[in-house]
Amino acid sequence: MLNTIFKTALNCIVLFLFWSCTSSKEYQYTITKNYKPDDQKLYETIVVLDSLFFNAYNTCEVNLETYGNFYADDIEFYHDNGGIMTSKNAIIEGTQKNICGKVTRELVKGSIEVYPIKNFGAIEIGLHKFHNNTEPKNAKSNIGRFMIIWKNDNNNWKITRVVSLH
Repeated sequence: MLNTIFKTALNCIVLFLFWSCTSSKEYQYTITKNYKPDDQKLYETIVVLDSLFFNAYNTCEVNLETYGNFYADDIEFYHDNGGIMTSKNAIIEGTQKNICGKVTRELVKGSIEVYPIKNFGAIEIGLHKFHNNTEPKNAKSNIGRFMIIWKNDNNNWKITRVVSLH
């Protein structure tokens, strides 16, 4: 009898957990609740750099050199599906082959957070989507997280590390 009650209770708990995990809730994709930049000027600088970098990415068939100039020579690019790349030239060539004219990036509005790194630069964290340009305009695109480490050398900003998670 006690064993039957225990099994029934356990089944109810499992069903409740399954139901709560599969409910269709609207999720907010904020990285950190109530984020406020530590340094507003730095935040604005990084937001502009992000825009310029991904504009070059999205139009790389004509702006490939501009795109490549954002990367530091010692770049490390970590991608959850693609692995790690440490060659600037290989990243640029891969972008030219697989991205240019085929994929565009869309920033999730309001998702960028910027954290200063003393005597180095900044870390940018945010959310974005990538759209396959061969699919219909309304095709679903999943939101992914990213982190970019920017180095500031006399106001010459370079991307030194990227983490891209989908």
